[in-house]
Amino acid sequence: MVNTRKIVSALLLVLVAGGCLPARQTPISDVVQVVETSTEEPTATVTSAPLPTTTPVPVTEVLPTLTFTPAPSVRILAVNGNLYIRRGPGTAYNTVGYLMNSVSADVIGQDMLSKWVQVIIPDSEQSGWISLQTPYSHIDGDLSDVPAFTFTEWAEASYVKNCTEHDLLIMPNEIYLYSLWTNSTYKNQSQIDPGRYEIFDVSLPDEPLVDVLDIREGQMIYLTKNGLEEEHNCPENN
Repeated sequence: MVNTRKIVSALLLVLVAGGCLPARQTPISDVVQVVETSTEEPTATVTSAPLPTTTPVPVTEVLPTLTFTPAPSVRILAVNGNLYIRRGPGTAYNTVGYLMNSVSADVIGQDMLSKWVQVIIPDSEQSGWISLQTPYSHIDGDLSDVPAFTFTEWAEASYVKNCTEHDLLIMPNEIYLYSLWTNSTYKNQSQIDPGRYEIFDVSLPDEPLVDVLDIREGQMIYLTKNGLEEEHNCPENN
């Protein structure tokens, strides 16, 4: 019994002594470097794409719709003949056109001091004036709807003088001009409105046509030829 205990005690001493010995070191050449492998899944790299550029849409301003009331239409019609269209409201102004028979024109104004209306010359963008004091004009519409104003540009006077020894008649105005020999009383000259005229020699039996004239504002016309086609001088002081 005693021997058995001695044996057990001796074994215990041997085990305790072995536990106190230093641990055996592993040579460096034998060390295996272990690289740890992550078990986590790789994180994906997210590249932020640029946001699309939005072009601003212009805002169209909605304007209110304006309603225009057109002026009442007033027209003048040439009846049974042609009408002169003049640059001003009077026969002393130049002719700028004609309103032919059965043709009408828009009336755009009227003169406050005379019975003349301003019109648009047919087939043009120009305006002119027509007299209402003639049986050859007819108004279609109400003239009270047409604006009235005063035309302030005065016309330049024109004159015609007979320098022949025959009496002459100017048509269609029936202006009678005596011969040069009656010039002391100025019966051989007259003021004349611009326009187209025919000159007749009334001192001859058949009253032949002497000339056709287109007279403009500011002119002084000297008639130097009679129905016999005889030429005469016309001194300015006669």
